[in-house]
Amino acid sequence: MRVPRCCRGCLPGGRPPVPPAVALRGPDRRRRDLIGPAQRNKVIGAVPVPSAVKVIGAALLPPAVKVIAATGLVAAALSVVVAGPAALARAAAPYAASGRAAYRAVPAASPLTIQFWLAPRTAAAESYAAAASTPGSPLFRHFLSPAAYTARFGATAAAAADVESWLRSAGFAGVAPDSGRDYVQATAPVSVIDAALKVQLRYYRTDGRRTADGYPLRASDRPVSLPAAVAASVLGVTGLDNAAPQPTYVRMGIHAARKGKPGGKTAAFPCSQWYLQHYAAGLPRLYGTTRFPTVSCGYSPQQLRRAYGYSAANTGRGVTIALVEVGLTRNMFATLDLYAKAHGIQRPSPRRYRELILGRGSACGDPFNVEEQMDVEASYDLAPMAHQLVVGGDSCDDGFSGLQALYDADETVLNGADGHPLAQIVSNSWEGWDETTPANMLAVEHAYLIRAAVEGVSMLFSAGDSSGVQTPSSDPYATAVGGTTLGIGRENPRVFETGWSTGDWTVSNGKWVSQGEQSASGGGASLLWSQPAYQQGVVPDSMAEATGDRGGLVRTVPDLSADADPYTGMAVGQLSFGSRGNQTGYFEQSVGGTSLAAPLIAGMVADAAQGQGPFGFLNPALYRLAGTGAFLDVLPVTGATPAAYRAVACDEAMCGALALGTFDDQSLSMQGYAGQVTAPGYDTMTGIGTPNGQQFITLLRELQ
Repeated sequence: MRVPRCCRGCLPGGRPPVPPAVALRGPDRRRRDLIGPAQRNKVIGAVPVPSAVKVIGAALLPPAVKVIAATGLVAAALSVVVAGPAALARAAAPYAASGRAAYRAVPAASPLTIQFWLAPRTAAAESYAAAASTPGSPLFRHFLSPAAYTARFGATAAAAADVESWLRSAGFAGVAPDSGRDYVQATAPVSVIDAALKVQLRYYRTDGRRTADGYPLRASDRPVSLPAAVAASVLGVTGLDNAAPQPTYVRMGIHAARKGKPGGKTAAFPCSQWYLQHYAAGLPRLYGTTRFPTVSCGYSPQQLRRAYGYSAANTGRGVTIALVEVGLTRNMFATLDLYAKAHGIQRPSPRRYRELILGRGSACGDPFNVEEQMDVEASYDLAPMAHQLVVGGDSCDDGFSGLQALYDADETVLNGADGHPLAQIVSNSWEGWDETTPANMLAVEHAYLIRAAVEGVSMLFSAGDSSGVQTPSSDPYATAVGGTTLGIGRENPRVFETGWSTGDWTVSNGKWVSQGEQSASGGGASLLWSQPAYQQGVVPDSMAEATGDRGGLVRTVPDLSADADPYTGMAVGQLSFGSRGNQTGYFEQSVGGTSLAAPLIAGMVADAAQGQGPFGFLNPALYRLAGTGAFLDVLPVTGATPAAYRAVACDEAMCGALALGTFDDQSLSMQGYAGQVTAPGYDTMTGIGTPNGQQFITLLRELQ
């Protein structure tokens, strides 16, 4: 379902993946850098800098290559390569190359602001990131400030100046680099852009999945061409296409709504406040029974805290979590306050909550509405004393929509203020597309993820809500958060837990009929990245084998996991508004997805970082703890699993039809099956497992 872009309070369906071209945007020409008296970004509240943050200037450290040689931590400690052509294209194949028809050219006079991403000194930055992220290195958890990163590893001032000079000569206006010299942005009419880049921007028909959030879907008709004098300095060009990213939240429901009424009775029964509270009886037989537990009403903060071993001693105090969105939800802090009041937990403080609006923010809609509310509430549940910074990317169709709004939000955190990043942990509940993502966009993502590792910022990405591998979560410098199905009982916080892969079943002729996959954690073997060193010896070779005729082992996702199944989801508090925009009430709805898992993990990492300083890129430390008490292993459903732990019943009111949601339901018979599996130890549904409360905190803190 596509939602009108200005529909406040609407519940959008899944967002479409990125089309095969270049995409995206950056701060508009009216926006200035966050630092400085002339800033025009709207910041609500101050940005605290924890005293425990370890930041050291570049001048105090030896060159990364000497550190690697001295410590024996070979540069390959976190080395990755792109499988395939060595060179990254400046743009991907256009829509036309994939057979999708353009229906008209973008008007020549339309102004667009686009970004030319500058090539950093990647090899040196990656070596430093490896040393700063790997336990046992003398530089472990010694991070650089944003300015030190730019000086040491960023694009040179001369390279940025060359790109700026060419853009001005080509007729662009508003030409300026961002404060970290990650990109140069510029504005021009489409006619100038077409001539300068040797393309034609066109509008393309959507395929039902790839849309632009209500706007016409725009892209170039061919890869861009850059003059030889600047081509080597540019990783990619974004802002030419405006395909929407996809948030990773899911609500209960079925693909084929059939009104199943067994025995002639209306399918209506109560949801369960805790797992196994209520049962639906008299259903068609499956797994040897006609009686199944009813679906969860949505777990409360107290239930999630019990499940993840929350303690009042570890609340995330002094740590900042950034939550990256597109647009900002109206009255979000008021919603959080009502949520806390409704559940009888500590009320949030406005001193620990800030919003940062980029460009025109929500002026053109709030596409991450439900997403943002879940992100804020879930991270608050497990880290109520942490500072929350909600960063709203520009939602407007001026070159800034699509993934560019999210890239800019992440970059804003990394560019920082007062010598520090704006947050120590960033929760990204979104994905772009699968690994057919354009090479230039992969390069942009990889570059800023390495920057985050050098600066000590933990970048968490939802692994997606359907089978298969997606980007940016598959990047070796991203921490990919997968999903589980978690039964929280009245007394037992973990009645059962398995990998999240839910099947839809409806009734036909008195029998259950499979409708295929309802939703599942993203995961599997990458088509792009070789296996990073931190996964060696932990990920079974059988799960890391390269597909096709490529040799060697590859990066696999996810890395770790938390509750994500909408059938065992979280009760998300939301405000309702009248036709005149007036607030009319507060309500809750059960929502899941790896959008739930990522902020839950962010809260747990904030608890561990309390008083410790940032952990930075987490994966080397997480995999060092694999198989220890830091993680709970998530196990598969088998034929011996009781039927009560294999499925839940959902009535017409909650799912649109009588439905059965079956758990850990990956199989060759399911559409979209990607070879994922839930298994003992590491698996491609849940990674190394779920954080185990205080043991996770203690063991992560002890790594040196």
